[in-house]
Amino acid sequence: MIGRLHPLPKLALCLIWIGASVLVFDLRFQLLTLALALALLWAVERVPLWKLLALMIPFALFGFGFLTTSVLFNQESGFALQMAHEQGAASPDFSPGLVLFARTLACGMVSALFALTTDPGQLVRSLMTHLRLPAPVGFALMQAMHLVPDLGREMQTMRMARAMQQRRPMRRIPRPGEVMALTIPLLAFAIRRASRAAIAMEAKGLRPHHPRSQMKTTPIRAGDTAVLGFGLAILATLITLLDQT
Repeated sequence: MIGRLHPLPKLALCLIWIGASVLVFDLRFQLLTLALALALLWAVERVPLWKLLALMIPFALFGFGFLTTSVLFNQESGFALQMAHEQGAASPDFSPGLVLFARTLACGMVSALFALTTDPGQLVRSLMTHLRLPAPVGFALMQAMHLVPDLGREMQTMRMARAMQQRRPMRRIPRPGEVMALTIPLLAFAIRRASRAAIAMEAKGLRPHHPRSQMKTTPIRAGDTAVLGFGLAILATLITLLDQT
């Protein structure tokens, strides 16, 4: 359902929500934002719960220092106190470190919501069509977004080939030595892909200020605008209710 929405209104809504999460120094708002993003991914998009927990790990590690300082050592870092003071929370109801930790998770999962429900090719084509993104920049972005999953699949193929050559089952988690042995082949694969992308850009005539045709993209429909307005209304209502309590 969310994946069928036009990427540009969805991008605008996610950016506005992340901006509100950065500006509102309130633990309740951060937790509600996190819960809403998780609910949409789990209940609407049917993303497995284990995958959502795995996606939260990098963001949790990023804000783990604020959590340990506030909860385990029962004191606040200078940065957390400065952030609370600059955002108008001189005497916050909750620990500033805990708010920053929840903010990291909330912003991370809102960005994950957009990334998991948006086709990269459709996003880039929409940027090129509606926002006049230069064709060389759009093609380079599309190549970069496709390179990361291709690197993962290439690494799995190499690991499978090495396991068959050594006549052993492939390990679920590669050992450090195996990862180091695959570094040079993966680097060669990335360089080869970059060379092919450069040749393709030259063959397509992707030069600045050069006229070219565009593939037909999905227009922004009334339903997309309605979802954008509905999301902004929820955000405004949530901020208003939290300010009154």
